[in-house]
Amino acid sequence: MKIIGIVEIVRKNGLPTFSCEPRNQSIFREQHWMTSKGFLMSELTQQDIAAIADRYAAAWLSHDPGAIVAMHAPHSSFQAHGRGAEVKGKDALLKEFAEVFERYPGFGVETHRLLLGDKHWTLEWDLTFQPPGKARRGFRALDVVEVDDAGLVTRKDTFFDFAQVKAAFEAA
Repeated sequence: MKIIGIVEIVRKNGLPTFSCEPRNQSIFREQHWMTSKGFLMSELTQQDIAAIADRYAAAWLSHDPGAIVAMHAPHSSFQAHGRGAEVKGKDALLKEFAEVFERYPGFGVETHRLLLGDKHWTLEWDLTFQPPGKARRGFRALDVVEVDDAGLVTRKDTFFDFAQVKAAFEAA
């Protein structure tokens, strides 16, 4: 994985906005970003991945499966590892993402870390939800999201801390 910057997440109008901070300030002044392997990547590429990740987060926070799927390539795949099989294609993704919002009422996101790379990002976050009549709760998750040259998501893998998932569902 090529890590090309550190991303800070700030809130604007209630939605997360990602601002990128380069790893090497002198390289940044020259309009380039340094990867962990020493390769240079243009600032435009760095900003594009951050902008795509920002729009994708906004789609999830809108709770609109259609908006999420619109950001996916036609043969994109999604897998919540340990919970179910990989799903492929926009119709299957639409159904799967709708079920996420049913499974986790009041779906929310608390972002901890976002790492940007060449045509991908990794997001460490808490999935939060609130069952009717109960307190808000959540658990840790990690997403690895790949995009194509057009900026469409081609693959999303989500990994959960299953001990936290179990505790969240069992909480009073």
